[in-house]
Amino acid sequence: MKPISRDHQSTIISRIKVMSELDIAERRVPQDGRFRVRYGDPPRFIDFRVSIMPSIHGEDAVLRVLDKESMSEKFRKLTLDVVGFADDDLKKFRRYIAEPYGMVLVTGPTGSGKTTTLYAALNEIKSDEDKLVTIEDPVEYQIRGVTQIPVNEKKGLTFARGLRSILRHDPDKIMVGEIRDTETAQIAIQSALTGHLVFTTVHANNVVDVLGRFLNMGVDPYNFISALNCILAQRLVRVVCESCAKEVHYDRQTLLDSGLDPAVWQSVVFREGEGCIECSGTGFKGRTAIHELLDLSDSVREMILAKKPTSEIRRAARDEGMRFLRESALDKVKAGTTTLKEINKVTFIETTR
Repeated sequence: MKPISRDHQSTIISRIKVMSELDIAERRVPQDGRFRVRYGDPPRFIDFRVSIMPSIHGEDAVLRVLDKESMSEKFRKLTLDVVGFADDDLKKFRRYIAEPYGMVLVTGPTGSGKTTTLYAALNEIKSDEDKLVTIEDPVEYQIRGVTQIPVNEKKGLTFARGLRSILRHDPDKIMVGEIRDTETAQIAIQSALTGHLVFTTVHANNVVDVLGRFLNMGVDPYNFISALNCILAQRLVRVVCESCAKEVHYDRQTLLDSGLDPAVWQSVVFREGEGCIECSGTGFKGRTAIHELLDLSDSVREMILAKKPTSEIRRAARDEGMRFLRESALDKVKAGTTTLKEINKVTFIETTR
């Protein structure tokens, strides 16, 4: 689609505001809203979440599109096999989500697929005998057989208050959409220690940063470490379009700039998409996830409680077989799933040195 003329900016934004039931006269503060569109034949509903922000060139709008009906079809069949795990990590993660109690913590920035991974995990472990309850902000996909509660801060339903109520409903497994404050963290840890399996997410850059994030919240380190089953960090990378993929070789300098040993990587055949109609000229179609999974062995737990430096904990985890995000990303490059430029955008280059 060609860019729309600047003359239409204010009219289009005003129309979006009207549809989202926002104040069209207010142009100096950010506003959030939502609307729904009937689309296609047979008609189906598509939800749009809207965020409008003032800028020096007028207002800026971002629309998040959610096709719940087609998603609920996909989510009925969603399992961890489609999330992009390496075989070893998949076996370990499946073992942790099948535990009777404890905390499974998934971390990553906004939009890194954390919720999708947790939904896939819930889909695999749900059964008629267990009661599964989730509290989310908002409930993005509906899963059959799971009680899902949306957070409503205006009415006073916060994560902490909702989680307290959930515990009175005798759940077996709980999912907390996100841990944002000390109170939620403490209740979630307490739930994991008292016989519930708790799935939750937190914003942090990698698995070791999560530990610092929680301890800075003021939770008791011993309880937190005892409650944890595992920590999973993930990112999304774009997948090379199969319709226009071609083989490429990189020169020595490009490999060195990417932190790779030319002696090892010079012979590797990389793949990139040239851009075609199928992928709208981008060279990519779809996304997959890269992961790092911290296995909380006794030695790692002891190091965390002894407040050892992050670098030491990472070294110990590597010695026990943990693969970091960068290594997971390089495996995807070797397999031709994604490109070197793409993984350099989402992972730190130094981690392989």
